[in-house]
Amino acid sequence: MGLARLAALHGVATAYEPSAGVTVPVPAPTVVAVLAALGVDASTPAAVRDALARAESVATGRLLPPTVVLWRGDGELPAALRGLPERTAIRVETEETEEGEDVEEVESPPWDRLPLGVHQLTVTAPDGRTGRATLVVAPEQVPQARERSYGLLVQLYSLLSARSWGMGDLGDLAELAAWSCRALGVSFVQVNPLHAAVPGAHTDPSPYRPSSRRFPDPVHLRVEAVPEYAYAGPADRQLLDGLRDRAAGLRASVLREGALIDRDAVWALKREALEILCRIPLGPGRHAAYREFLAEQGQALEDHATWYALAEVYGSEWHSWPAALRDPRSPETARVRRGLLDRVDFHSRLVWLTDQQLAAAEQAASEAGMGVGIVHDLAVGVHPSGADAWAQREAFAAGMSVGAPPDAFNARGQDWGLPPWRPDMLAASGYAPYRGLLRGLLRNAGALRIDHVMGLFRLWWVPEGSPPTDGTYVRYDAEAMLAVLVLEAHRAGALVVGEDLGTVEPGVREALSRRGVLGTSVLWFERDWAGTGGPLPPEEWREGCVATATTHDLPSTAARLSGDHVLLRHRLGLLTRPLEQERAADAADVAEWLGLLSSYTDDAHTDDEEEQIRAVYRFLLRTPARMVGVWLPDAVGDRRPQNLPGTWDQYPNWRLPIADADGRPVTLEELAASPRLRALMDVFVP
Repeated sequence: MGLARLAALHGVATAYEPSAGVTVPVPAPTVVAVLAALGVDASTPAAVRDALARAESVATGRLLPPTVVLWRGDGELPAALRGLPERTAIRVETEETEEGEDVEEVESPPWDRLPLGVHQLTVTAPDGRTGRATLVVAPEQVPQARERSYGLLVQLYSLLSARSWGMGDLGDLAELAAWSCRALGVSFVQVNPLHAAVPGAHTDPSPYRPSSRRFPDPVHLRVEAVPEYAYAGPADRQLLDGLRDRAAGLRASVLREGALIDRDAVWALKREALEILCRIPLGPGRHAAYREFLAEQGQALEDHATWYALAEVYGSEWHSWPAALRDPRSPETARVRRGLLDRVDFHSRLVWLTDQQLAAAEQAASEAGMGVGIVHDLAVGVHPSGADAWAQREAFAAGMSVGAPPDAFNARGQDWGLPPWRPDMLAASGYAPYRGLLRGLLRNAGALRIDHVMGLFRLWWVPEGSPPTDGTYVRYDAEAMLAVLVLEAHRAGALVVGEDLGTVEPGVREALSRRGVLGTSVLWFERDWAGTGGPLPPEEWREGCVATATTHDLPSTAARLSGDHVLLRHRLGLLTRPLEQERAADAADVAEWLGLLSSYTDDAHTDDEEEQIRAVYRFLLRTPARMVGVWLPDAVGDRRPQNLPGTWDQYPNWRLPIADADGRPVTLEELAASPRLRALMDVFVP
């Protein structure tokens, strides 16, 4: 009982419910290991007693929780403030407000007139006890779209154009946004995470396991769009032309020769070109803008660039660096940084250049008339060897990995290899890492998609060396996490979409909806689970969501309708039942859906694949969903998933260009001229 009580005080679950009415106990060694990662010794009964006594003493004597949330417009004070002793003195030190006022201290604050922001709250009780907390004052909801909209979903690397250097880039994104809005009337383009990757040979191609989530990856740069490109001298121009010719060869190999997208090869060429461009002096105005960016990003950017400079010398596995360099604040790290200032500046410059092209893509979307704009994607975590894990190492739980518990789809559970944030350290820092991350992503976004949004509430922690089945849930202060998200989205004027597929704790979707966060609804998963189990009619879908037919982790609509995805999984040995059983079950599922679709549109009655795909999207339009997303590969009949969960080298995850029904890669220019794409998008024309 002592261990369970101690775990509860620290938000660590000792049991979980994989399904209604089923409770699974968490192994005691897991609870002990997770508590240790939170700085709590529970290794012996005596240690548990001591830790429990300390934790209960703190809980009893504490005047305030670590974070207090005040929702503007809610009409009542949070319980933490209502529960203070009478005659408690209260002082609020406000941050700089959105109106640009100076930091100020407010005695006995007028709660309803406090500025939005993350403030410091100090209270002193009549008996002399004091308490401090972070006070988050947030609007009631994230911004909402003025009208219903539809848009495109695309993995940017897969969208090559005649100008790409072997993979889709930010120039392609700007072109796609401008063209699709003006020609097709779309209101948004959603892309994969563009986070910075871990460098080195054989880079992990997954955009969901980055080195840093706060800063973007310069591999997405359009080299020719860097302003200094125009001022290269003759010798540099010759070098740049040679690199561009080699990039054309990479592009041709992907588009015409069946090669996979090779991110490492693309980056090798772009990096060489960027080294040349960064030697060209900035003009006075550009130099001033760069200095302003450095000042604005501050320590976070310096740490990020320092990690990349050190990785060039010592490799990207920072845990194997000299001991003193594993600490970003050590005197030795400062000394080595001074000796690498030119490399630190280079990597800082790359972040700035990428930020500028991200802004240009969003501007292109806005100028074309997009109602939402670019929807950026936030991965659930970072690579344990990357820049964020080094720069913010005190905020991450050592020896832990984020994953998922066993469920009906995966009896072994999942280990994603991503270190989780410590909820106690986030609270102690006033959620500074989280706030900085959101600001960085939202600065050039019309909306933000949050992968595995349930992680704002709890995450499945797996101790190092243990199977995912031996993990447990660790709870976060969801009220604080949501308040910071709503505040930063409000400041950016951006919508928020949560990916809430899979196992979702009761009450989570309701809490997100209350704050205006849209969910994600995929056609094949929308069934009447509480009743017949059959496909959910469109009028019964929720309004607060992005409705779509598929995602990057699922089969394309053509592959689903044809059953090709079953054959692919069979070839890779991923089926859990005999092939004929899987095919029969899949065909029955598709037939059931087509039966429902046929009652709403004549297209579903045909055997023509293109018409059936149009029927799927017509059905989505009949739902009340606020946003409808078109998986761009669906528009040309692509049959291949971009990622096949459960595979590593058996399948070319994250390395496939968009292709047509015959597997022939299709460029952005060809997409724009595609009759099949036009026919599908005509579904959305009133």
